Amino acid sequence: MRIGHGVDVHKVSDDPSRPLWLGLVAIPDAPGLDGHSDADVATHALCDALLGAANLGDLGRHFPDTDNSLQNAPSRHLLEATMILVRAQGLDVVSADITIIAERPRLANFMSTMSDELTAVVGALVTVKATTVEGLGALGRAEGIGATAVALLDTSS
Repeated sequence: MRIGHGVDVHKVSDDPSRPLWLGLVAIPDAPGLDGHSDADVATHALCDALLGAANLGDLGRHFPDTDNSLQNAPSRHLLEATMILVRAQGLDVVSADITIIAERPRLANFMSTMSDELTAVVGALVTVKATTVEGLGALGRAEGIGATAVALLDTSS
């Protein structure tokens, strides 16, 4: 078995038309995040956890922000490509867990759908939780959103 950990943070975009994507789900009536791709911090943290457990580096190594073809890329594509890399190592995902760190928007109504969407791509249970930082720091001032993830991979394939 191997375990990987991922972290991602993006600041809130100044562009009012930019959608907020978290865990492969569009969150309505919320400001989007700045980033080269769609800035889905939950999915990016998951990708980093999967890549770390597979000893394949991090998201930026495989999908650099200098690659113009990835401008506004859906994180679903990044996760699908990550799963190809992980499976090419002969590894299977056992489970993964994500914690989204955000003062707002409130995410309780979306977490089940996020889990379903991520699980469908990964092929194993991906749980999603959310927490706040009680108003502390930049995330507490709602200047951005962060996420952490862990993934457990099986090497016996």
